[in-house]
Amino acid sequence: MALNASTQISHPAQQVIATLSDRGFAEHLTKVANGTLNEFTVDGDIAGAFTLTTVRSVPTDRVPDIARKFVGSSIEITQVEKWSAPDAAGSRSATVQITVGGVPVSVSGTEQLTGQGEVSELAVDAKVSSSIPFIGGKLASAAEPYIGKALNLQAAQVNAWLSK
Repeated sequence: MALNASTQISHPAQQVIATLSDRGFAEHLTKVANGTLNEFTVDGDIAGAFTLTTVRSVPTDRVPDIARKFVGSSIEITQVEKWSAPDAAGSRSATVQITVGGVPVSVSGTEQLTGQGEVSELAVDAKVSSSIPFIGGKLASAAEPYIGKALNLQAAQVNAWLSK
């Protein structure tokens, strides 16, 4: 299933990328989602190309019913983002891969952070897939709204974090 979502962030792209790659912000965002941050690594200097890996455990109370029977009380989500170096306007792109431990659902695609002066746009273009025969499509389509909500939550929290 295809997922396309975008949102505006009221801060320059350089500040947004600095926030997204900040461990303190990752811990904050994970707590907002009632989860636990298990791992957070930044490989490379964020002034150029870098890879961001985040592993979180989150409760399954909001997992769609169709998927809940495959998991316990929490799931581990691994997100790997490979960000490009910024262009002259501060815009960047990333490949993103998300895997969910214990659930045969994955997300792969791209993120685009577009600098527009004092405002940025964060967009995701991804594919949600599942390897389970017959019900995999239902699992993937059930997961889609949660990924869009996660993007909007992240953007709102970036705005709040930078507005402190």
